[in-house]
Amino acid sequence: MRIEQLEYIRAVTRLGSLRRAADHLHLSQPALSETVRNLERELGVDLLERRRSGATISDKGRELLPYINGVLEAVDRLRGAADEQHHTARMVRLGTVNAATVPLLIPAVRAFREAHPATQVEVVGAQQAEIHRRIREGSFDLGLVNYLSGDDLPPDLATTELLRGRPVVCVRPDSPLAALPAVEVADLLREPLIVMRSGYVMHRLVHRLLGGRAPSFSYSTDGAEMGKLMVAEGLGATVLPEFSVAGDPLLRSGAITYRPLAQRVAEVLLVIQSQRSASGPRVARDLHRFLLDRARECRTGARARAAG
Repeated sequence: MRIEQLEYIRAVTRLGSLRRAADHLHLSQPALSETVRNLERELGVDLLERRRSGATISDKGRELLPYINGVLEAVDRLRGAADEQHHTARMVRLGTVNAATVPLLIPAVRAFREAHPATQVEVVGAQQAEIHRRIREGSFDLGLVNYLSGDDLPPDLATTELLRGRPVVCVRPDSPLAALPAVEVADLLREPLIVMRSGYVMHRLVHRLLGGRAPSFSYSTDGAEMGKLMVAEGLGATVLPEFSVAGDPLLRSGAITYRPLAQRVAEVLLVIQSQRSASGPRVARDLHRFLLDRARECRTGARARAAG
């Protein structure tokens, strides 16, 4: 039995239907229904009454509701007590894919440190699968992860979108690609290409973009920051989300620039994820808030650049 299963039952009761509960919890209705069915099988009780018009809490479910609420209230008290013990000094662990944009992360961490000078922040670069695993097991408080628009999101993790942007071609200012208003795939294939390693969203996007064709030469690297450094050193071009390049120190110094792709491709999303069933320590919630605030500033800056 998992805490989120009980929270889902409470949400169905409060909102009056499985559909409204799924919308509120940002879950698909089939995923929510299957989670509830697993709990029903474990308890041996039909908690929901399912009809053609929808599913609502059953009479037996209502009888068990005081016990469900009692467990959830006890969990909330436990979390509150633990939070009070740790809010003054604690390490917050943040897992991040390497396309998670320095202009977002560094200012957010700086603002957090000013508010929590006694709390350490550990930022760990990892691939999406490892970040998900470590969030679930509790060794990461938060995770910054990329998706392509249209990707399915894990239903057991709380997900908040921070940034969304088009993929762009990052090059040196003296690259032939920098003289183009937009870069065609054929242009990209003629240049040495720096690609992300398998397991990263940008690897999947570039593979889809090239359609199986191979560039003239390619390098493989673990993330956007190394990719941008390799571009600055003249080793080739790379494809990254625009939010990973705009505002970057290498862009501000003139070491790199970027151009849009001529071909329409899926947008890249940067999201923040955490355990859905846990409110988390206060300091982790504060870092979450600072990341949201900084993302809002980044979006405002992006709109200003587009208008200009």
